[in-house]
Amino acid sequence: MDRGGEPVGCAAKIRADPSAAPGTVSLVTSTAARRTAVEVATGDPETDTRSQASAVPLARWLPGMVILGMIWGSSFLFIKIGVSELHPFYVAWARVASGALALLVIVLVTRHRLPRDLRGWVHNAVVGVVGVAAPFSLFGYGEQRIPSILAGIWNSITPLVVLPLAVIAFRTEKLTLRRLIGLLLGLAGALMILGIWRSPGGSSLSGQLMCLAAAACYGVSIPYTRKFLSPRPESGLAMSAAQLIVASVVLAVVAPLVSGGVPHPAQLSWQVVTSVLTLGVVGTGIAFVIHLRNIRLIGASAASMVTYIIPVFATLIGALVLGERIAWYQPVGAAIVLLGVAVAQGVRLRRVRQPARVRP
Repeated sequence: MDRGGEPVGCAAKIRADPSAAPGTVSLVTSTAARRTAVEVATGDPETDTRSQASAVPLARWLPGMVILGMIWGSSFLFIKIGVSELHPFYVAWARVASGALALLVIVLVTRHRLPRDLRGWVHNAVVGVVGVAAPFSLFGYGEQRIPSILAGIWNSITPLVVLPLAVIAFRTEKLTLRRLIGLLLGLAGALMILGIWRSPGGSSLSGQLMCLAAAACYGVSIPYTRKFLSPRPESGLAMSAAQLIVASVVLAVVAPLVSGGVPHPAQLSWQVVTSVLTLGVVGTGIAFVIHLRNIRLIGASAASMVTYIIPVFATLIGALVLGERIAWYQPVGAAIVLLGVAVAQGVRLRRVRQPARVRP
């Protein structure tokens, strides 16, 4: 793939894991990649990589960021439509298979190479099962019971699930006071989304817990990817394709065993067929290319800000297209979760200092 848009001085190879959100690809970088162009220029490894964004015209990266948030936010709408006629396992299989096909075409065109050793395929298989097949299926089950808006809100908790596992299990991150405060805020927000004071039960509770379990799957796969796949020589595009191939094979075996025979396409409405194909081709293939471009332009840290846009579009689309309604405390809880994510990730607003005027 042409990397002409990559900032000068940033020799990093971008890695990827299709596990941050339903139908999405979350980018992670190797240890070397964390030294961005800004860090190289300043010599300070703690420099916020979002400073790269200020060096790139807003018109070059902002439209891509908004489009990406719209694509990933709309995934929950397409899941909702898909599970109205298909079993969640078949929705997951169809989107993964179509996404794998889309990425394979891109891999062939860009001449990227899939992993060639058994070790590489084993690690990608773990991510393919835990970070793709399992959460995609769980979100489908969850949306049989809860609105798509609520599923999109639960997806926003993923970064807060990642952090404790990265600290305790994989030891790829360190727990600081700031991150601890962010985690506690996120926990408070999650409890508010659940509405624990209302003693939720029945299908609503089970649906929310399934979406939480999907986020937990991402919480395992993302730090796993950082530890075992980031140092590998393959591109993020190639590894994402490998993970989707594995997930497609696994779901092709599991889906008929759990849900029975494969439904005939002629029995499905065009809305369901279109939704499932869009999930895979657009939500995985095209969205990955857009996200990769954003990272080349403004760095991984700034590109990750799309996390805050996804639940906004999920809420707007669910309300406008499906006419969904949720309780007042659930978006409030989502806002607290996103605040916790921002605190844990060290997001802060900085005042731009104007250069002093020089009098003639």
